[in-house]
Amino acid sequence: MAGAGMKDIKRRIKSVESTRQITKAMELVASSKMRRAKERVERTHPQFSLLYKTISDIASRNRDLSSPYVKARKQDHACVVVIAGDRGLAGGYNSNVFKAAEALMKDLPSPIVVPIGKKAGEFYGKRSYEILDNAHISVDELGMAQIYKVADHLCRQYKAGRFDSLYVVYTTFVSALTQEPATLQIFPISAVGNPGTKKFEILYEPSAEAVFEKIVPQYVAGILNGAVAESNASEQAARRNAMESATDNADEMIEQLGLRYNRARQGAITQEITEIVAGAQAAQ
Repeated sequence: MAGAGMKDIKRRIKSVESTRQITKAMELVASSKMRRAKERVERTHPQFSLLYKTISDIASRNRDLSSPYVKARKQDHACVVVIAGDRGLAGGYNSNVFKAAEALMKDLPSPIVVPIGKKAGEFYGKRSYEILDNAHISVDELGMAQIYKVADHLCRQYKAGRFDSLYVVYTTFVSALTQEPATLQIFPISAVGNPGTKKFEILYEPSAEAVFEKIVPQYVAGILNGAVAESNASEQAARRNAMESATDNADEMIEQLGLRYNRARQGAITQEITEIVAGAQAAQ
């Protein structure tokens, strides 16, 4: 009986050790991807800052802009871009994004969803929300060219009246240990800041309004690119933390199983000694 128990414990130890090798490898891969994703986040900031300052300057100096991107509309439909991951095993990363999106959409009129990430596609594909006609997009396949296409498509749909406001729900990378879901309204552009007092006027050719119309899709692409970069870094950080926790749990389980194995082995040795002594006494 003791031998059978020892075999079961040893088999469990080997199984946990195999699982630990997988979680440790995934932790190292996620750490490497997180570093690259953080570098991408840092690269997106200058582009977005420049676009935002330009839009702010035009909007603040031209309060009579007739652009459809600026004018408030009657809210019949709202569009929400939800950025999640392509895979699981990242703790509460995906579920936290979906909770934030659900909290936003419950107060929006007839929300239309643009899911980015396979998990987002699976989540909203099983629900009654309307999906925009370009369906969901894999995060791994979303390069800069694809982001510009998505941004241009969203701008065209907004100008055509398909929806009356545009939001993006993503995850901000606070640190390697902290990631927080965030919501940002893109359209209508009514809350751009004042760029401050300048010593000189900027002349836009052919006109400020024409430049504004041309730059808005790039502005939206900059927002989406930054949101995707932040979300990707957050996903890798969340997966690294989850795998690190799983590895630590495996180490603890292996240690506990090792103690149980040693106790069972000691019990088996003690039983054998007892049987030998009892047999020797009976033979005298």
